Amino acid sequence: MSEQNDTQTIRDLVDRLTRLHAAEEWNGPLNPSQFAALSYLARANRFSRAPSHVADFLATTRGTASQTLKALARKDLIEETRSETDKRSIRYDVTTEGRSLLSAPSELDDVVSRLPAEVAASLAGSLKSLVLTMLHHRGGRSFGICNTCRHHETDGTKGYCRLLQVPLTASETSQLCHEHAS
Repeated sequence: MSEQNDTQTIRDLVDRLTRLHAAEEWNGPLNPSQFAALSYLARANRFSRAPSHVADFLATTRGTASQTLKALARKDLIEETRSETDKRSIRYDVTTEGRSLLSAPSELDDVVSRLPAEVAASLAGSLKSLVLTMLHHRGGRSFGICNTCRHHETDGTKGYCRLLQVPLTASETSQLCHEHAS
């Protein structure tokens, strides 16, 4: 197969997979953008849940992200928390109802879980490479898992972020971080 055909095939397959997954998300009370924002917030650490972080992760405008977050708040799936030190700064936390909505496995989850381990690992590595390369070209952030970041330190049971100079809970070290650096 030629390089041009490979590119077109990959583009078509990624697009089709995305559309199939988004169509499944429409079957519930959320549109795909709302579902993506809620899913991101549920996986993001406490430093990565501001409206601007959601916009960066979803590759959308801050205005669009703000409207999406307001819709999720009206549905009681997230709640706004203002910073104690800077009242202008807010973050969103997923409510119990929001976590419940996300707990149902999707058809994509089911299909991926049935792949042989080596196929799933290869696919994950290839897609990660594709996403990171696109982000690099666009100047975007990787939003990686905290414990894979060069700023992450551990003393066995706890983590520490050298960049933000804060201790991390055990659960935070396995969450998405806006400040992630490879």
